[in-house]
Amino acid sequence: MSPNTTSTNTQTPRSRSQDSLKIRHSLLLLLAALIWGTTFVAQSIAVRSISPFTYNVCRFYVGALVLLPVAILVGRKDPLAPNYADLPIPDMRPKDARIRDVRTSGILCGILLFLAGGLQQAGIEYTTAGKSGFITALYIILVPIFGLFLHKKCPPLVWVSVALAVIGFYLLSVKEGFTVNRGDILTLASSCMFAMHILTVDHFIPRVNGIQLSCIQFIVAGTLSLFPAFLLETPSVSSIISCIWPILYAGILSSGVAYTLQIVGQRGLNPTLASLLMSLESVISAISGWIVLGDSMSSKELFGCALVFTGVILAQLPSIRIRKRK
Repeated sequence: MSPNTTSTNTQTPRSRSQDSLKIRHSLLLLLAALIWGTTFVAQSIAVRSISPFTYNVCRFYVGALVLLPVAILVGRKDPLAPNYADLPIPDMRPKDARIRDVRTSGILCGILLFLAGGLQQAGIEYTTAGKSGFITALYIILVPIFGLFLHKKCPPLVWVSVALAVIGFYLLSVKEGFTVNRGDILTLASSCMFAMHILTVDHFIPRVNGIQLSCIQFIVAGTLSLFPAFLLETPSVSSIISCIWPILYAGILSSGVAYTLQIVGQRGLNPTLASLLMSLESVISAISGWIVLGDSMSSKELFGCALVFTGVILAQLPSIRIRKRK
């Protein structure tokens, strides 16, 4: 047996193990994208029988209940652990400062999530699940643009993405006479809130635990949703019961399960592949809306979706290269 043959046989088990891990993590991210994409269908079904803020109160509180045991377990195992376990320098700040960061980040993110979720749920009443998914995905492009106000550089490729996204949004939403659907405008405003939410998470996440932050933000978003729910709507037990499955789907799967799948799935996976898999959320929302709800799009709207999706993918490439260099 030659030396080359021996070396190949020795490395094969490790190589197979790495390939198996990558496949498993890719499937986890694909499942997360599937859950997020089909959640738009659940939201479309819910809006027929329950008001937007009442629905959000229920889904956010369910999400918090799902994550609460995990957050408590994480806190007991490694209290106030930062999100990145491989930080070169341990967090030596006083315990009070670390607790304050967790609370502050959870409250700020909860406020933005309340605004984003409320606008999105109100908008989906006037548009389709597929269009809502693609317009919501514009937050990926808006993040680097809003980052300019925080003195963050915006790569040239992002501006190409913006141009494609603007054209795509025009084809997707602007009707004859240059009128725009009310639902599309509300969803676009929701996408702006999601972009601000991501920037806020990006600021705090190196210093706090992600699961604890997420649990607090769901509690805050659900509590804030109570006010417009009782002031502007007429919540009833019967409407909640009639909508229990969309509520549980969005609360348990979208908020609790999919978030955990993202955390686990991104570990040890190529950032390019991870981003592409999670970007499939918008495509899945359109497909699931067509299969479950019978939604359809014109050829112009489909071309607009294609441009938005292309812009979303291109917008992620500069940050991927930066992460690789680091």
